[in-house]
Amino acid sequence: MISNQILQTTIDGLKSITRFDISVMDVEGSLLATTEENRNVRKISLVPEMMNTQAESMLLAGYQLFKVFDNNEVEYIVAIRGEDEEAYKVGKIAAFQIQSLLTAYKERFDKDNFIKNLLLDNLLLVDIYMRAKKLRIDNNVKRVVYLVESKNDKDTNASVMEIIRSIYPVKTKDFITAVDEDNIILVKEVEEDSSRQALEKVALTISDTLSSEALGHVRISLGSVVTDLKDISRSYKEAKIALEVGKIFYEEKYVINYNRLGIGRLIYQLPLSLCKMYINEIFKDIKVEDFDEETLNTVNKFFENNLNISETSRQLYIHRNTLVYRLDKLQKNTGLDVRTFDDAITFKIALMVAKYMTYMEKNGFK
Repeated sequence: MISNQILQTTIDGLKSITRFDISVMDVEGSLLATTEENRNVRKISLVPEMMNTQAESMLLAGYQLFKVFDNNEVEYIVAIRGEDEEAYKVGKIAAFQIQSLLTAYKERFDKDNFIKNLLLDNLLLVDIYMRAKKLRIDNNVKRVVYLVESKNDKDTNASVMEIIRSIYPVKTKDFITAVDEDNIILVKEVEEDSSRQALEKVALTISDTLSSEALGHVRISLGSVVTDLKDISRSYKEAKIALEVGKIFYEEKYVINYNRLGIGRLIYQLPLSLCKMYINEIFKDIKVEDFDEETLNTVNKFFENNLNISETSRQLYIHRNTLVYRLDKLQKNTGLDVRTFDDAITFKIALMVAKYMTYMEKNGFK
C-alpha cells in the first residue's frame, strides 16, 4: 500500500505544476492527502455517492471525482476542485499517476515477497524460474548476499533500511529486504570480474554511510558470489555463518567475508564434545580462564608479528628478555613453546576452540 506521505508528495508536485487543488480519499471516505488548506468534509461526503455508481469518474458538488483501481477493486478516490475541462484533465492525470504508483508498489511488494521466499528456500525450483520471469528478474547474472546486522529498535532498523535503499535505489537490479527484526539483507548484482576487494568495498560503503548518519557501527557479512537464482539462498546461509563466526573469532572486524573465515570456519563446525576433548588434551588441568590478560596479549601480539621476538617486544614496549621470560613461563605451564611453529599453531587453535566453546555455552549450547 502507498503511504500517505507518498500520496501527499505526489499531489503536492501535481499542484505546483497545475495550480489545481487535489485530494485523495479511501473508499470509506477518510481523507488520506490533500493540497487544500481548508480540510473541509464536503468532498468526503461525496465518496458514498461515488461508490454507489458504476462510473469511473463523475462531477459532484463542484468536484471532479475519479476512481483508482487495484485488481478491479476501488482503492482510492481522487477529488479535484473545478468543473471545467481543464480540471477534468488534471484529475485524470492525478488518478493515472496514483494508479501507476499503486502498480509500482505492488510489483515491488511482489518482488520483495519473492526474494524473501528465495532467501528462505521456500520455493520449488520450477516456481523460482516461473515467478522470476513474470517479475522480470534475470536469472543467469552474478549476485551476492550482504547481511547487515543492526540490533536496534524498530524505528532505527527502518532508518537503516531506508539509507541502504538510498545507496542502492529500487530502480536498480538490487534487492533490499528483511526476514527478521535484526538483519537487513542486500541481494546485489555484481560485475563479472568483481574482485574480493570490490565486494568488500560495498560493505565498507554501507558501514561508513550508516556511521556518518550517526547510526553507529554495524556488522556486515557477505556470502559467495552465485550465478543462479536458486543459489541465492546458499549465499544467504553463508552470510549468516560468516556473521556468526565473525562475532566469535573476529570481534574487531565490521566486515566479514565468508570466503575469508580461515580456520574459524572449521572450528565453527566442530561438535562441542570434540572441542572439549581437544582442550583437555592440550591444556590438561589448566583452564583458559587461568591465563592472565598480560600473557594472552603477549602471545597474540607475538602471533601477529609472525613469531618475531624483536618486533613483538618493540610493539609491547618491553625488553626482549622480558618477552623471552614470559614465553618461557608459558612453556613451563603448558608444555608448549610458541616460538616454534608447531606449538604456536597448536596454542593458537586451542585459544580459538576455547573462545568458540565459551560463545556456544553462553548461547545455550552444551
